[in-house]
Amino acid sequence: MNNNPRYLALDKIQSRDWSLQITGTKASEIFGELVFTKEVMLHYLPEQIVEMIHSHETGQIKRETANIVANAMKTWAISKGATHYTHWFQPLTGLTAEKHDSFFDLENGKPIDKFSGSNLVQQEPDASSFPSGGIRSTFEARGYTAWDVTSPAFIVGTTLCIPSLFISYTGETLDYKTPLLRTIHAIDKAATQVCQLLDKSIESVNVTLGPEQEYFLVDEALYYARPDLVMTGRTLIGAAPARGQQLEDHYFGTIPNRVMNFMMELERECLKLGIPIRTRHNEVAPGQYECAPLFENLNIANDHNLLMMDIMDKVAKKHHLKVLFHEKPFAGVNGSGKHNNWSLSTNTGKNLLSPGRTQRDNLMFLIFLINTIKAIHRNADLLRSSIASASNDHRLGANEAPPAIISVFLGSHLDSILNQLEKASLENIEFVFKSEIKLGIQKMPEIMKDNTDRNRTSPFAFTGNKFEFRAVGASANCAPGMIILNTIVANQLNTFHEEVCQLVDKGTQKEVAILTILKRYITESKNIRFEGNNYSVEWKQEALKRGLNNITQTPKALDAIISPNSIEEFTKLGILSEHELHARHEIRTETYCKKIQIEAKILEELIYQYVLPAAFKYQKLLSDTIQNLISIGFHKDEYQVQLDLLKEINYHTNEIHKNLTAMKLQWQETSTIENLRDKAIHIAEKILPYFEIIRKSSDALENLIPDDMWLLPKYRELLFIK
Repeated sequence: MNNNPRYLALDKIQSRDWSLQITGTKASEIFGELVFTKEVMLHYLPEQIVEMIHSHETGQIKRETANIVANAMKTWAISKGATHYTHWFQPLTGLTAEKHDSFFDLENGKPIDKFSGSNLVQQEPDASSFPSGGIRSTFEARGYTAWDVTSPAFIVGTTLCIPSLFISYTGETLDYKTPLLRTIHAIDKAATQVCQLLDKSIESVNVTLGPEQEYFLVDEALYYARPDLVMTGRTLIGAAPARGQQLEDHYFGTIPNRVMNFMMELERECLKLGIPIRTRHNEVAPGQYECAPLFENLNIANDHNLLMMDIMDKVAKKHHLKVLFHEKPFAGVNGSGKHNNWSLSTNTGKNLLSPGRTQRDNLMFLIFLINTIKAIHRNADLLRSSIASASNDHRLGANEAPPAIISVFLGSHLDSILNQLEKASLENIEFVFKSEIKLGIQKMPEIMKDNTDRNRTSPFAFTGNKFEFRAVGASANCAPGMIILNTIVANQLNTFHEEVCQLVDKGTQKEVAILTILKRYITESKNIRFEGNNYSVEWKQEALKRGLNNITQTPKALDAIISPNSIEEFTKLGILSEHELHARHEIRTETYCKKIQIEAKILEELIYQYVLPAAFKYQKLLSDTIQNLISIGFHKDEYQVQLDLLKEINYHTNEIHKNLTAMKLQWQETSTIENLRDKAIHIAEKILPYFEIIRKSSDALENLIPDDMWLLPKYRELLFIK
């Protein structure tokens, strides 16, 4: 029997039946069956309470009302088999957290099911063990979770999950949901007042999001045979297979039976939880896939994406699979992103980023398009910081992922319109009954919403009726990027509204005032617009001339979070305080250092426990073979092949040992650096380069050593699902 762990894992795969399991579940019949929706609430609560909870301005929930809602929620949850409840929140780990409490209680010694309004509205988890960036000390454990009324409760297994905010005892935010909700309110207020310049019927503006989730699937047995995948989410070593994605045959290809079984069950579980999952397909790299939902309210969409990632893990396990959300789990093939499709919609049903058929609609569209571009131009480095992580650094700028240079793609049609508007003379603008605007610009008034190509190399692309923020990583919480985008756009819209009103107060006609300012914004933000190949060397050179930064390392990208400009953007709207921004900068910098440190330790383990033992074993075999050939009278030229192989293996083992030793010395130096930012930069510049040098020699050995001696599952086995 072969005890090679790789062979044992492959045997497990071959022994299973992967035939397609056909199930026909109608989506509309199960959608939301595990969610405390408005329709469900109407069966358990008075209509006035339901309407109050779902109103645009909910306000503070009174204790009596909370008790009524809690009792109804408990009754419904128990009817669905729930025995526990939890406040489900998003700490600054980027993941979700939950502490389960039972409905069970004793009253006068008698067992009862109990869930009060105070249990619903607020809980007190330990805040000291979550990242806080110095806001909380170990001995200062108190923190609070608070019910997010705007996101419906749901049931997972036997637990009622209540989406919640997470704050410290002293009131600072310790999560992503709290500032996200603040930015949604800020966008609503800022965008609504801008809309009312042209349309008084618009009373509110909602932010919508459609996140496209890319991921890899690998066999569970092979996954557990790779310590690097288990501990870091990516392969730190691994030779490229002869066939990767170069044939371009996986994208939109036939979905393997095993993967289809996983996808069908995933969709059923998501639909039960009210996640409107709609799209599934093979992605570009072998073993890579994508799923995407319909657009939803940003807050709920983000909750749903985090919940879906958790469901994906659980469902995959049932199919003996493992989901990899890491942005670059395999070298040499596409990495995984989470494309954030962001837009704005009004209470009247209008998408503010969707071109219309009338001049007035198009003017509204141009206002929001140009102000968004202007906001990105003013805060490009801040937006770049939102996607900075140790894992996303490997993805950016390679294999369809956008580069670290932030730019905006509009498509030739829209780009041409903005260029024409920039040059148009205001004297030529003619107003007809104050409802139609003739700009004297070719192809106006109608702007075709789909008259734009897709630029897969652009980090921030307009795609018809939305902006697609393509640079967000697959493992990331959507919130950091959306918090920054909402904040900078809200501030920009406030500035725009103020400037228009100032001109109008001086006697300028409103439409002329709007176009005057838009023309200036087009000129001021022109450098951020780019229609070409973002991967090209020419673009890097051009971006430098335009004053656009190319920040490739996370530690330096994070600097923008605590820049004077960032502090002003956030504090002006009351989204985050300066203290909270510094705390988040510290958390993310520290996380970067810890993740690279874990990778370095695992790399060392792989080398000494897997790679070098296999190399030494093969060296002994070659050496013994050479000695045997010499002993029976063979000449050197007759065992030259074995000798050359022996020398080559010896070279690579020495290179690995030399560079691993040098890397460990750099880690020792890191321990003497007190400043956290300096330490992170030292890791990025002095330690990370050794990863690739060591990998190069390890991968060379993988290609030289006999297959039965190599202990780690290979790329050809991991990437191609059986």
